[in-house]
Amino acid sequence: MGKITGFMEFDRKVEAYVPVKKRIKNYNEFTVPLKEKELKNQGARCMDCGIPFCHSGCPLGNLIPDFNHAVYQGKWEKATKILHSTNNFPEFTGRLCPAPCEESCVLGINEDPVSIENIEKNIVETAFENGWIKPEPPINRTSKKVAVVGSGPAGLATAQQLNRAGHSVTVFERDEKIGGLLRYGIPDFKLEKSIIDRRLDIMTKEGIIFRTGVHIGFDIEAKELQKKFDAIVLCGGASIRRNLPIPGSELKGIVQAMDFLPQNNRKVDDIPYKGEEISAKEKKVIVIGGGDTGSDCIGTSIRQGAVSVINFEIMPKSTIHRPEGQPWPFWPMRLRTSSSHKEGAERVFSILTKKFIGDQDGNLTGLITSEVYWEKKPGERPVLKEVEGTEKEWECDLVLLALGFTGSETTIADQLRLKIDSRTNISASEKNYKTNISGIFVAGDQRRGQSLIVWAISEGREAAHHIDNFLMGESDLPTKGDGDLPRV
Repeated sequence: MGKITGFMEFDRKVEAYVPVKKRIKNYNEFTVPLKEKELKNQGARCMDCGIPFCHSGCPLGNLIPDFNHAVYQGKWEKATKILHSTNNFPEFTGRLCPAPCEESCVLGINEDPVSIENIEKNIVETAFENGWIKPEPPINRTSKKVAVVGSGPAGLATAQQLNRAGHSVTVFERDEKIGGLLRYGIPDFKLEKSIIDRRLDIMTKEGIIFRTGVHIGFDIEAKELQKKFDAIVLCGGASIRRNLPIPGSELKGIVQAMDFLPQNNRKVDDIPYKGEEISAKEKKVIVIGGGDTGSDCIGTSIRQGAVSVINFEIMPKSTIHRPEGQPWPFWPMRLRTSSSHKEGAERVFSILTKKFIGDQDGNLTGLITSEVYWEKKPGERPVLKEVEGTEKEWECDLVLLALGFTGSETTIADQLRLKIDSRTNISASEKNYKTNISGIFVAGDQRRGQSLIVWAISEGREAAHHIDNFLMGESDLPTKGDGDLPRV
């Protein structure tokens, strides 16, 4: 694959960024694309490694060496077909996926891995530029109708696959526009919403029906869908936010990340917002939570004009190298610094927020923390311990809670009498995504809990195969790693 000596001749290279002072003035994407020759060289770095562990590292089973080789050869349309044979939306994953494939790249054992994610993004962008991605409605339609509830990446992948099988698919979304977390949770500087809209235009022309502003379980009883559709697949996100139940948590100025981010995304996307404005302008902001959502809050706060932004993480600072006990090709918990972190945020690790402080009017004015460490004993779970004498007061007037999610809303599940597991996910078979009620399936965060976009797409594709099989008694839709439907 690639050039036999490519990995020895070319260093890893990825897209550069627009300078910080310039990019924080707007919400546009700010990467600087590589030139075609540079991209070919990156494809040339893909080794003839014998066993491509990148396949197992990717939840979609992307045929990575194949499309890398096609890029090296300059065969971009061929690369497009290979990429789309396993991934419905590489324009999303090429921007948002943390690239577990790169952590399992064989070259990454002792060198920098192949820049797989960047190659993926450039393949699909080249395809759109050249008009290779066109609507492909099914030649024949079945008489079966399927309802997809939720229009995030899992729901969209499910819908597109089932539509390809010839079924009539309707996607229900409770918000004003399609996209779920892609539209309302991911800031535009990571994913401009025109990227979503151009794909939705393709899917609409393929015959998928999108119904927005319809909250299943409220506007329409879930049982009504059972009467009108031959199958239902639930693809809602993990939306129950984790709180921080400490003294002062009721103070004004303590805001959930998924209230803060969607409001700003609506403003950028010209979608009306009825609630009270939440702004970081001229405020001292503390973001509690060190994951991707916390990073998104940082970048958004800086663009809104925050005076300062500090990021708290309860876990200790990781090393930039693989930690002991997490060898290749497994996903390592190494230190990851996002573009938002580099825009001016201070990061504080091993810190516990103990109390929020406010004024007599109930407004947040600060918080109190303590340094912590994790006590580890053989055979036992690590225990969080405070470091005595390390209490500190921090001044702030806006705290953003980016603490993840504890599960999905259960209204639909309750109406349909679906079984719920201990994590408030809808219980479904690992084998075929079926719930305990015939004809009802579940995929994505609502089945497996909060996870990566690449897992959401994978879940949608897998669920579609099993739904098609349920409806027709057999299915030609591919499952993970098949890659036998090279559709653009």
